[in-house]
Amino acid sequence: MTAARAHRRQGRRRAAAIAALLLGPLAIASAAEFVGENPWQAFSMLLSLALALAAGWFGLVRRGITRIVALAIAAFLAAGVVETLVDTRVVDRMIIVGMAWGSIAAAGAAFAIHVPLSPAAPPRRPVLFINPRSGGGKAARHRLDAEARARGIEPVELAPGDDLKALAEGAVERGADALAMAGGDGSQAVVAAVAARHGLPYACIPSGTRNHFALDLGVDRDDVVGALDAFVDGGERVVDLAEVNGRVFVNNVSLGLYAAALQREGYRGAKLRTVLRTLPDVAGPGSAPRDLDWSHADGQAPQGGMILIVSNNRYRLGTLMGSGTRPRIDDGRLGVAVVRSRRKRRAPPPRLWHEWDAREFEVRSSAGVPAGIDGEAAVLAAPLRFRSLPGALRVRVAAAHPGASPSAAQPDSVRQGVRTLVAIAAGRGAP
Repeated sequence: MTAARAHRRQGRRRAAAIAALLLGPLAIASAAEFVGENPWQAFSMLLSLALALAAGWFGLVRRGITRIVALAIAAFLAAGVVETLVDTRVVDRMIIVGMAWGSIAAAGAAFAIHVPLSPAAPPRRPVLFINPRSGGGKAARHRLDAEARARGIEPVELAPGDDLKALAEGAVERGADALAMAGGDGSQAVVAAVAARHGLPYACIPSGTRNHFALDLGVDRDDVVGALDAFVDGGERVVDLAEVNGRVFVNNVSLGLYAAALQREGYRGAKLRTVLRTLPDVAGPGSAPRDLDWSHADGQAPQGGMILIVSNNRYRLGTLMGSGTRPRIDDGRLGVAVVRSRRKRRAPPPRLWHEWDAREFEVRSSAGVPAGIDGEAAVLAAPLRFRSLPGALRVRVAAAHPGASPSAAQPDSVRQGVRTLVAIAAGRGAP
């Protein structure tokens, strides 16, 4: 059955690679034909779009009537672009967009891999902690408590005010030989830290809202119940954790805009509105520079930064496929990314952000630093000392799940991507 399943997966990857190789050139040729027919129209559309983005950003970092006028101008310019697109030959242009999107989606499916993990004996006394409020009550909808008992897993449902770390430590004291968490990434970090401290296997059950940690571990986020099979037929892999000032995190620590918004009352109920209210304070004219400074391999970095993210392994950023995921979570490195609100006139960076990796990283400040740690609000005492914890956590993943990040096998360049697609389509697989 396993060999047949692997054969079907390989067949789906080949079909996806062939589709990507067919749709991509067709979309490019069709777009080139559209531009060639009316180059001035294409140029004016691109110019209008660029001006709309500039006006939109100008408005977002300001308040009052200035914001309203700038956003209205941005909307007017964007509407002009849309009107041009739908003015004539609407179907043709929709087909071009559809082919481009289809090519990207097919390529992503072709690059997605399933990694057979090292076999692992099922634990005898696994314990699952369930946050019933996480993900809008996802655990209750999937009846996780009953599904866990059916697999010999003891469920423990959290109540308001419970100390999750104390509960996890208590379960270990009572003889638990494996721990799992069904909840958001902040809760995942707490239980994962306890499992790592005691050398126990751990399973991530994706019942939170976004489940970023599950995604990068190779857990199918759409198969909440199936993730419990990590303690039934699952394989094991060893991954990193990271910590800041002794507090473990599984994804990242964010400083700046997101952290400032996260501290505000009402963020959970109105996230976008809160971020928009916070943006002028962080990046608007007259906003004070962030009281942060740090060092990296290139020497002392300038003070400030609209957003500073330190992650457990490096994120893939700025790509059409896999952006916002970590190709590896076992590299033993921190990822650091900085987005600046103001550019200096000399030698502007080629991207809106600067990124690098390090085993350790320190952020200095004259006061406590607001932070978002795996999506949870915190204020950290300065200096902030980050370090990677290589190979700290033994993770179990169900056999039916991918076992690797969706970007684990995605190439870093278009040329390499095309060569890899050709190899997959020819049945030679991919590295």
